[in-house]
Amino acid sequence: MTMPACAQELGGRLPSPSDKAAANHLRKILAAQAAGDAKLRVVDEETKAPLEVTLTPALASLLMELLRHVGSGDAVTLVPVSQMLTTQQAADILNVSRPFLISLLDKGEIEHTKVGRHRRIKAENLFAYKRDRDAKRSDALSDLAELDAEYF
Repeated sequence: MTMPACAQELGGRLPSPSDKAAANHLRKILAAQAAGDAKLRVVDEETKAPLEVTLTPALASLLMELLRHVGSGDAVTLVPVSQMLTTQQAADILNVSRPFLISLLDKGEIEHTKVGRHRRIKAENLFAYKRDRDAKRSDALSDLAELDAEYF
């Protein structure tokens, strides 16, 4: 199974079975503490001293989402919102062809900049477009489901 070039360039890889098991185990531990600030004890490998780390609910939620993907065997790549992406990386994230992405850029649907002859897309602009696109798709699907329900 090959990974998209974007995932390989950005450091993503498929988790091993032991990675998946560890992620699922840690996610269960965090879920049990999800009501408030989760306190974790970790051991510093150099000093062997236990360290206590407090995870806020927002951080715990983000970590649990990451662990859910890893535990499912998905390749995961973290992309800072300020990172500039190539057109191929952006197309891979949207799961569209590069020519289709370029048509979106040319229509002004996704904000981008040019560096020399090359287009670059800020990750936050790409994710904003993706959120809007997904919301429109969800609304359209709901409308179709309502129309379908009228016939039954």
